[in-house]
Amino acid sequence: MQRIRLGQSDLDVTPICLGTMTFGEQVDEPTAHAILDRALERGIDFLDTAEMYAVPARAATFGATETIIGNWLRRRPDVRRRIVLATKVAGPSRGMPWIRAGSGMTASDIVASCDASLKRLNTDVIDLYQIHWPERHVPAFGQLYYDPAKERSTTSIHEQLLALEQLVRAGKIRHIGLSNETPYGVHEFVRLAEQHGLPRIATVQNVFCLVSRALENGLDETMHRLGVSLLAYSPLGFGLLTGKYDQSGFEGPDAPNGRIARYETVRQQRWGRPDALAAARRYNQLAREHGLTPTRMALAWCYTRWQVASTIIGVTSLAQLDEDLDVWGTKLSPEVLAEIDRIRWEIRDPAH
Repeated sequence: MQRIRLGQSDLDVTPICLGTMTFGEQVDEPTAHAILDRALERGIDFLDTAEMYAVPARAATFGATETIIGNWLRRRPDVRRRIVLATKVAGPSRGMPWIRAGSGMTASDIVASCDASLKRLNTDVIDLYQIHWPERHVPAFGQLYYDPAKERSTTSIHEQLLALEQLVRAGKIRHIGLSNETPYGVHEFVRLAEQHGLPRIATVQNVFCLVSRALENGLDETMHRLGVSLLAYSPLGFGLLTGKYDQSGFEGPDAPNGRIARYETVRQQRWGRPDALAAARRYNQLAREHGLTPTRMALAWCYTRWQVASTIIGVTSLAQLDEDLDVWGTKLSPEVLAEIDRIRWEIRDPAH
């Protein structure tokens, strides 16, 4: 695989990134370490995690994923210099008081969260430190509309950048990024950084998959023109685009042991919507009609989009990891791509 430069940073990464949010919930520590080892063996040296993980988020597993990765690094002291390590500071609590006191995300919260992540990860520096979701109110995680009446922001973007600058100057982080962001947010972070000589965001990590392509409604242009790279997450739509739910749906004795079926909190989110499943079934059938597995078509589509710098894959087994990595190099035919766009025109983005 060729290496990809992230934004205007000096970070060079593989075009596939190993996401780790299943570690500590669906994946136990020995299996997680085996997955990390296999990823390295196969040339993947870009890892993404977050202080909030494992997922679904709960107090008992808060920080578990970072701890598992930190234990892996402790046992393999030669590995840290070989990987690009990304993690995230949680935004306002969203009903998760175990993350921090209060409902906001202050500058001191950012610094404290970074220090805690460094300790759990057993490292002196984080290569890419991202804000997991905006401090201000935005229509994210399945919401469609911005509502000014819900605005409760207490920490300006400028203040957030000052806190991140403090961490850069202290040598605790190298570069910064955002996640679940809007065009306004990306532009404002870049504008203020350039105006005040503060750290410039290198990346935005947003959902991008066949059943959720809203990024193409303007955010992609913003990122392209500002020189910010996309880290695409959930390329398989939380399993919807693997085809495993096509016959059984999410509930009942025949439902597979996937995240949507296993966790009611996930079914209540955008991925559990009936229209999201119906859309996935359309795409999955298209794949089969062209001799592809649903997983191969969905990942090949994401891997080859011009908007994507690196695609974040999340797995629960070595077999899944190998399957996802084996897709690399697959090119979809013009006919398949045209049919994908035709379906999207009809159903738009049901998992946005």
